[in-house]
Amino acid sequence: MAKRGSWAFYYSIATLVGTIIGAGIFGIPYVVSKAGFLAGLINLIVLGFVVLMINLYTGEICLRTKKTHQLAGFAEIYLGKTGKMIMAFASVFGIIGALIAYLIGEGELLSAIFGGSPFFFSILFFVICSTLIYFDLKAIKKSEFFLGIFMLALVLTICAVSLFHVDLKNLSNFSLAQVFLPYGVILFAFVGASAIPEMEVIEQNEKKKLKKAILIGTMIPFFVYLLFMIAVVGVTGLQTTEVATIGLGKALGNYMVIFGNLFGVFSMSTSFLLLGLALKWMLHYDYKIPKVLAWLITISIPLALFLIGVKSFIGVIGITGAVAGGIEGILIVLIAKKAKEKSEVEPAYTIGLSWIFAFILIILFTLGIIYQFIKF
Repeated sequence: MAKRGSWAFYYSIATLVGTIIGAGIFGIPYVVSKAGFLAGLINLIVLGFVVLMINLYTGEICLRTKKTHQLAGFAEIYLGKTGKMIMAFASVFGIIGALIAYLIGEGELLSAIFGGSPFFFSILFFVICSTLIYFDLKAIKKSEFFLGIFMLALVLTICAVSLFHVDLKNLSNFSLAQVFLPYGVILFAFVGASAIPEMEVIEQNEKKKLKKAILIGTMIPFFVYLLFMIAVVGVTGLQTTEVATIGLGKALGNYMVIFGNLFGVFSMSTSFLLLGLALKWMLHYDYKIPKVLAWLITISIPLALFLIGVKSFIGVIGITGAVAGGIEGILIVLIAKKAKEKSEVEPAYTIGLSWIFAFILIILFTLGIIYQFIKF
């Protein structure tokens, strides 16, 4: 039993790490290079702490509620139908924004490897992945855990190679005017609260370990992002590209053009498929939309926005992170306050949440949304 419990603990950590670390990591170095390393570090630390608190509150919400739910389900229980609708909007907005970003990013990555038009490769990528989503490629969802571990190993390999070529002068740039630029992109890269209900199920026999699993599962991405930020910006400086591995490949040579960008292709492809399937299944199972129509909605909105001129990878993930992550964060704070007042179960742990701290978090997320729209 102890061995099984230990396995569950590490599996739950890996589930959160795999959910958080995704294709969003490729945008962090670009915004950090524009704002300066110090500004990027401040954003990373502040948002890392904020997301850690949001994740811990989400875990407490799960433990205070008898039945297992997704975030929209918790919103309905504690905030009513309106809360559920707003949480569902944040989820759909986040998925669609990510799909557009990956559509843009894949075109740029494949163009960097093979040459030719990024637009052509984006459309080719879209056709292939849309077809796989249509046929419900469930094997991708089932292998999500192992894909996350594989991605983590690849990121660390890229960092290890790149650190030998870091120029410390590239880390000395600072722009006060751009100090908040990294906000939306870093928040996009950190969002992962949706994995915590699954973690609670995994830890159902030893729920007292959920807090520790959330702490470790949130801190691992923090240190990975910090290492990746240092490695890429330290090598490419102001020449850092929107999709980080493209500029890294140009700076380090053909081997990184192939290895780094193929990693990006793999990461964005799997993320596109997982999110596309998630949105399709949400529309079909939760909102009773016929499967084919759910598929058409899933693929047509990102494609339409891409075709009418939404082409900035950083702009898209910045707005997506600020809006979807911000709304989700605000709602989780409100749900946590309500759950403490009308708890169904005595939780295995509790995290303090005064109205002053709740107000600070809500203001932070709100200002982040406003800033991101003004900026982009």
